Amino acid sequence: MLILVTNDDGIHSPGLQVLCEALQPLGRVVVVAPDRERSAISHALTLHSPLRAVEHANDWWAVDGTPTDCVNLGIHGLLKQAPDLVVSGINLGANLGDDLTYSGTVAAAMEATLMGVPALAVSLAAERFLHEDFFWGGRWAASIAAYVLKHGLPADTFLNVNIPAKQPLGLRLTRQGKRRYADAVVQNLDPRGRAYYWIGAGELSFHDLDGTDVHAVHRGLVSMTPLHLDLTNYAAFERLRGWNIDICETAGDDASGEGAG
Repeated sequence: MLILVTNDDGIHSPGLQVLCEALQPLGRVVVVAPDRERSAISHALTLHSPLRAVEHANDWWAVDGTPTDCVNLGIHGLLKQAPDLVVSGINLGANLGDDLTYSGTVAAAMEATLMGVPALAVSLAAERFLHEDFFWGGRWAASIAAYVLKHGLPADTFLNVNIPAKQPLGLRLTRQGKRRYADAVVQNLDPRGRAYYWIGAGELSFHDLDGTDVHAVHRGLVSMTPLHLDLTNYAAFERLRGWNIDICETAGDDASGEGAG
């Protein structure tokens, strides 16, 4: 089995190292990861500049790009064959609820799914990130990866896995939770009197709803959420079918689309 591993915290992250150690018994593990931290970069793809990949060690590549770049380049450029699985992580911090839309970790697994490769994203919901703190994350990631390698995943589906900080009490299949938003931008002045801003400085909280990823992790359980590529809101179809929308006419418009003047 060939497993491609990436992350958004950079190639030197302890979470990446522990993940690779845990996956080694399952097959050949090849790392293609950003050369520096690229957190919260979501599904960004580098299109207007070349990418460079440096092999730090055997089967360990550092790329001056995004997690999405790493998966794309790994599958289509660096590997001589398609991987059997892509695992992204272990992220330094949770990817729960709405936050997964910002996550480079989750986006890497999404990119693999777009390429037709089964994938999972793994994150540690903790506040400390030493090598030993990822022990249980590595164990659970390897167990889930082994199951996916054996049984596969539904079409266009990947897994978002969140591990609690302490030894998990078990695993729960969950749905995506919902963030409770607060003031998230802080404004201040630099020494020259010019304004600057910090995004994401507000208090972090979520709706603690039963069945969600947040609810599971807060109760010491591994959360496993199946995500899929089709973002269509099918439940909205009936309501939107009743909309009667036509082209708006504005003063001065004529049939040719040119102004009257």
